[in-house]
Amino acid sequence: MNLIDYLPTVPDFPKPGIMFKDISPLLADHRALKHAMRQLYELSLFCQYDYLLGIESRGFIFASALTQFSNSGLILARKPNKLPMATHKQTYGLEYGSDSLEIQQHIVPKNARVLLVDDVLATGGTLLAAAQLIRKAGAEVCGAIVLLEITELEGKKRLGHEAIETKALLSI
Repeated sequence: MNLIDYLPTVPDFPKPGIMFKDISPLLADHRALKHAMRQLYELSLFCQYDYLLGIESRGFIFASALTQFSNSGLILARKPNKLPMATHKQTYGLEYGSDSLEIQQHIVPKNARVLLVDDVLATGGTLLAAAQLIRKAGAEVCGAIVLLEITELEGKKRLGHEAIETKALLSI
């Protein structure tokens, strides 16, 4: 099964010049999704982790499904003002602007090993922000996995400079 066939490109979304990869067809096809989840789980085994950190919003899908295979806890990195109680916050740049992520301060145990999970790796800004949040909480980032890496944007190289080993199921 070629999973790339389930990820069409949508030009000029969300802004002109952006070539957006839509994961909706993959999610809608139970065979493709099941196949992707099995492969992502195998990919996740490169490091030992206690928790998966799902990044809003599409990283939530993959991280929550992976908990069923991995027997690990799930931590959510949310957009600002979506979580109750005290949070750690990190702002980051995107291909098309900037944004912020937050995690609850009390939810990540000190010294826990956390694997970051997102759908697409482009410039690496989102995963870097997620890693900074985990480090602020006193935990360790053991690595990151993504469904798709857009290689020309060199996000994996940027993450490597920060010592975040990153694995992608698919690359374009």
